[in-house]
Amino acid sequence: MKRFLLVFASLWLSVSVFAQQREYIWPKKNMPDASPLQIAAMTSESKQEGFKPDKHRRPFLEWFDAPTNPNGTCMILISGGAYNSTCDMSLIELWRTELTARGVQCVNLVYRTPRPEGIPYYQTAWEDGQRAVRLVRNQAAKRGYDPERIGVVGMSAGGHLSLLLATNSQTPAYERIDAVDDVPCHINLSILNAPAYITSDADEFGTPASREGYGLDVTLSNIFNFDEKTCPMSLHHGGIDKYSPNGSTLVYRRLRRMGIPAELHLYPNKKHGAYGFDRALEFMTQMGFMGPLEEEVKLSGRFTSDDDRAEYYKEFVWPEGKTPCFQESQCVPYIEWHIPAVRKTDAIQIIYSGGGYDKNNPDGFEVAPARRYLNAMGITVVTLKYRTPRPAAPLAKHTTAWQDLQRAIRIVRSEAASHGLNPDKIGIMGSSAGGHLTLMGVTSSRHRAYARIDDIDKLPCNVQWGIGIYPAYVLSDGFDQHNTTSGNDDDLYIAPEFSFDLDTAPMLFIHGDADKWSTMGSVRVWEKMRSMGIQCELHTLALRPHCFQRNASPGTGSYTWLDRIGEYLTELLKLE
Repeated sequence: MKRFLLVFASLWLSVSVFAQQREYIWPKKNMPDASPLQIAAMTSESKQEGFKPDKHRRPFLEWFDAPTNPNGTCMILISGGAYNSTCDMSLIELWRTELTARGVQCVNLVYRTPRPEGIPYYQTAWEDGQRAVRLVRNQAAKRGYDPERIGVVGMSAGGHLSLLLATNSQTPAYERIDAVDDVPCHINLSILNAPAYITSDADEFGTPASREGYGLDVTLSNIFNFDEKTCPMSLHHGGIDKYSPNGSTLVYRRLRRMGIPAELHLYPNKKHGAYGFDRALEFMTQMGFMGPLEEEVKLSGRFTSDDDRAEYYKEFVWPEGKTPCFQESQCVPYIEWHIPAVRKTDAIQIIYSGGGYDKNNPDGFEVAPARRYLNAMGITVVTLKYRTPRPAAPLAKHTTAWQDLQRAIRIVRSEAASHGLNPDKIGIMGSSAGGHLTLMGVTSSRHRAYARIDDIDKLPCNVQWGIGIYPAYVLSDGFDQHNTTSGNDDDLYIAPEFSFDLDTAPMLFIHGDADKWSTMGSVRVWEKMRSMGIQCELHTLALRPHCFQRNASPGTGSYTWLDRIGEYLTELLKLE
């Protein structure tokens, strides 16, 4: 008896972590593709001593308690497990906790596993998923959420199933059973964590991507229809996931072609796993699924103090009379050192603004908040004023700015040791045209931008990392303007001035999804660097235009954009 009570208590605890109420998806004896080889149970339940498979054949929804502050949204939570189990108990609990606290009604979908025999490996899960969405929509009035604010969040195989539900709602997974099947099964928002099996080198048998998602003949799996009810999505993927992150970039490209808002979050050196749920919450906020957006605020007003700076000085980039390609019409370039009061690293971050290569401002909204933010982190910042406006023909738009950047890096390297800093720990960061300039500095440091004028020019001008904020002029439909085809066409190529030489450094990209200087420039460079074995980080922001960080609503990714830089540098520089 004592042993029975212990087993019962353990089983109750494993189940009560999830929901208080179960709702079976199918009527008894009317479940499509029923099989005695499949069960429906989270592994916390199926691994319990005394588990009886015959009592767990029917898939079900587990309804969590209603939120105390409902906002009208319901999210269906979908575990992964290679379609052989539903094993993501900790993720389900994380998602439930975070979403419920923000007013979202949550429900856990427990679909049939392991994989069925004689039909596609995902088929019974897809059937369960479509029926589950209909039941969830059917319960909207009773449970107090909007039937057109239903989303899914899934991991791995659960991400695959979430993508099926997001793109294939107009394709019935099973034949009609009853009136429930007259209810639409489209969803309104999808969060995909490390979606598996979505490239053509993985989908036939549901395996890791055999060619890592590379190859001109590797495409998205053709099982995803991307029909007219396809919803906005946020994709999250590790850079070294064996279920290739190139699948997520391909999904993102398809959504952009359809004009569907989306976010893409790619994490360097991360294996298969779920990352950045905070970014998913920001995506839901931006899309209005957390309630009305708060009024936008001017972000430069959040970072106005130089109290974290202990030392400042300014110096010109070129000796008098030695400026290469000198033009009277251009401003005089200079750098400014901003050394923090409490230094926590010997690294140096160089920052400069955009301005279409017609102007640039080291005290503007793209630079000043970032340098203050990084000074507060204990990072030394050097700001650069490069030559603008554009030089006269036949010089390219970026030629003199590139010269100034190479010289600035060399000056910083030559003076680093005198400040107790590391000459081989230098990063560069720029926005828009400054993002283009950052790509020049990161990918083409072995190309000499000017002839040597003194001993400083004997030093290398390579950097150890770059941060590109909505880089402009990256793809062939926008070399000198905004992207005429939104950067989505497969036949576009990356600007030839980016040589991707052997000193090419890893990068962080942050880009608005609605930027007319296309976010696909950042995505295509990310793909290129991954193919070179260089791991980069990337975040796109749904609905956000160029200069997204000028004004933003609290709770969105634009509002917290500097935190992405802080997190990236904390990891890169091993800050505490």
